[in-house]
Amino acid sequence: MKKLFALVVAVSSSYFVFSQDSTVVNLPADTIPETIDSLPIKDPNDLIDETERENKQKAKLNLQQLALANRSKDHLLIQVGYDNWANKNDSINTTGLSRSFSMYLMFDFPFKTNPHLSIAVGAGVSTSNIYFKDTYIDIAGRQGNRLTFNNVSSTDHFKKYKLLTTYLEAPVEFRYLVNPDRPKKSLKFAAGVKAGLLVGAGTKGKNLLNGSGQNINSLIQKEKSKRYFNTARIGGLARIGYGNVSLFGTYQLNQFIKEGFGPDVRPYSIGLTLSGL
Repeated sequence: MKKLFALVVAVSSSYFVFSQDSTVVNLPADTIPETIDSLPIKDPNDLIDETERENKQKAKLNLQQLALANRSKDHLLIQVGYDNWANKNDSINTTGLSRSFSMYLMFDFPFKTNPHLSIAVGAGVSTSNIYFKDTYIDIAGRQGNRLTFNNVSSTDHFKKYKLLTTYLEAPVEFRYLVNPDRPKKSLKFAAGVKAGLLVGAGTKGKNLLNGSGQNINSLIQKEKSKRYFNTARIGGLARIGYGNVSLFGTYQLNQFIKEGFGPDVRPYSIGLTLSGL
């Protein structure tokens, strides 16, 4: 009996001890919010549409980034064009298919924020051949301190006669690519300027004729002089094309012949470009 009584007392004491470890804290009434804000419930279809749009934008961005990463930064640009002079006077009798040839190595730098746009800089060489009929150009200044274009149709003259100029050039282009992820199947636009340094100028006559147009001999005559030409030139340029082929146009902005030493003619060229961009 005593053992049973001791067991009851022990159980009652343990219950009392464990009940003291658990306390209930009553929060002040003013700390309990009266209402609980809830997030708006969206239509599952709207969530699916938003996810699809985000995935498409990410995919497009990844394609553009991949295109920029794989896009060649340098291109060989080759141009063949028809050349002529603006502001010609009556004493300048050009004829035939005057032409030019240019070749540049261009380095393309796409905009990181917009893969459609890029800046390209380069360097190369450009030559021009302007043909004349019944003309002698006093390129060396033998007839006075001036570049003159003499009509020699009634005296001995060359059947073929041309003025050749050669420049070292540095073009700068601002470019726009319609499809940057497919540059070889995209419309392309470019505009800019190019600076040139004259490294050679001369005339070449071939097949000497008399005043009646009869052949005298197959003489070839060459004369070289940069005396009357501006050694530096600045030109505007523009191109439009698709893929690796484009049409181009250039126009010299400063005087071709030094001021006071000849007519103020401005060379221009129109032709085809073969390039990676």
